[in-house]
Amino acid sequence: MALTNRAASVDLPFYLPIGDECEVFERAYAMRLPLLLKGPTGCGKTRFVAHMAARLGVPLGTVACHDDLTAADLTGRYLLQGGETVWIDGPLTRAVRNGGICYLDEVVEARKDVTVVLHPLTDDRRILPLDRTGEVLEAPPDFMLVVSYNPGYQSILKTLKPSTRQRFLALEFDFPPPEREAEIVANESGLRLERCRPLVQLAGRLRALKGQDLEEGVSTRLLIYCASLMAQGMKPELAVRTALIEPMSDDPDVKAGLTDLAVAVLG
Repeated sequence: MALTNRAASVDLPFYLPIGDECEVFERAYAMRLPLLLKGPTGCGKTRFVAHMAARLGVPLGTVACHDDLTAADLTGRYLLQGGETVWIDGPLTRAVRNGGICYLDEVVEARKDVTVVLHPLTDDRRILPLDRTGEVLEAPPDFMLVVSYNPGYQSILKTLKPSTRQRFLALEFDFPPPEREAEIVANESGLRLERCRPLVQLAGRLRALKGQDLEEGVSTRLLIYCASLMAQGMKPELAVRTALIEPMSDDPDVKAGLTDLAVAVLG
C-alpha cells in the first residue's frame, strides 16, 4: 500500500505484530472507518496506535479517559483570555479540524455524554456538531477515531452500549504468545532474551491467578519495567518484587504467595 511506503522513512515506535492487526488498521484508516480496540491493561493497545500513526505518517492525539471527562473536555469550551472570552478547541475538535488520529483510551471510563458526541463521527456523516459555536465540522479524509477499553475490568455500569459498539470495527488484543512477549520485553528493556523468557513464564503463571487472588494479570508493561531494572543491574528478586508483586496486591498473604510462586519459577 502507498501508506506503508510513505512511512518507510519514519522512526516507528517499536511494535511486534501478533496477527493481522496492522492490515486492519490500515484498511480502516483508508476507508475512513472508526476502530475499537479491546484488551487487558498493558497489553500494547496504546503502543499499537502510536506505531500505526507513525507508520501512516499522521498526527496522533491521545486522551486518557476518566470518570470526570465530559464531552466539553473533548470538543472545547469558552475560556477567558486577556479579558476576552474565546473558544478553545478540545482534542477531538482539533483532530477533526486538522486531520489525524484521535485515540480515546479506556473510553468507557468517561461520562455518558461523551459517546453521544462520538456518534455523528462514527457513521457516514463523519461530522462533529459544536452547539456552543453553531458549527458543524466535517471530518477530513485523514481523520480517524480510535477508542479502546478493557472488557475484563468493566462492571455492568461501565460498558459500551451495543448501539455504540456497532458503530466501530473492532480488534481484540491479548498478551502476546510467550516467545513473542519475550522478544518484546528484550527489545524494550535491553535485557538479554534468555533472561526475559523466565520472566514471561512467571507472568503466565501470575495471569492464571486472575479472578482468584488477583483482579488483573501482570501486564507486558510491568514485565518491561522488571526487565529494565534487571538490565540496569538490580538483583532479580528485588526487581520482581518491585515490578511484579507489589503493584499487583496490597494483601500480605497474597504477596507472600506471589513471592513463593516467583521463587519456584525463577529459582
